[in-house]
Amino acid sequence: MCCRYYILPKDVAWDPIREGAEHARVMRRFREAGLSLKCQGELRPADLAPVLATNREGGQSYFPMRWGFRLEGKGGLLINARSETAAWKPSFREAWRSHRCAVPASGYYEWSHSAEGAGTRYAVEAPDASMLWLCGLYRMEAGLPVFVILTRSPGAALGEIHDRMPLILPPEALSRWVDPGTDPASLLGLAVTELLPRAAC
Repeated sequence: MCCRYYILPKDVAWDPIREGAEHARVMRRFREAGLSLKCQGELRPADLAPVLATNREGGQSYFPMRWGFRLEGKGGLLINARSETAAWKPSFREAWRSHRCAVPASGYYEWSHSAEGAGTRYAVEAPDASMLWLCGLYRMEAGLPVFVILTRSPGAALGEIHDRMPLILPPEALSRWVDPGTDPASLLGLAVTELLPRAAC
């Protein structure tokens, strides 16, 4: 998966997501750090985005989280993690076990690749135009939550564009995905893979 997803403006389904993240206690610290929550348009690495995760009471809430794990001593950001290896990779294994999240999106962008490099940009959405839930992992850095998006092998239509896609689960599986008591491997078979790519400007 490449490094862009998007949120369409003026969709009322996003209102409780925006409000929940904006009113989370940690939002004050992000504001103090000069970051504002991005709830529409194109989201890029290092942006502050609304994310679904487990709260301190064991329920689920929307939180602001910055996209990308910092690479210690190297600079730059890790923005994706392979779902096939996250369980044992040092950067992700703890989060895989107990710090999982779901990132709401209207869709994401992907670029086709060839021997000549990146080609056509595609907007990838659900066939019924509903919200996508990108599965992620999160951790704390300097007391603030940050996340990465998990990837997997693509479905048939997307496989013609790129060799990876986000790990996406249906809404009814999200509660189990973010629950620290769930074995995440047990949900991988529910992944949504049949999405609709269309050439984007």
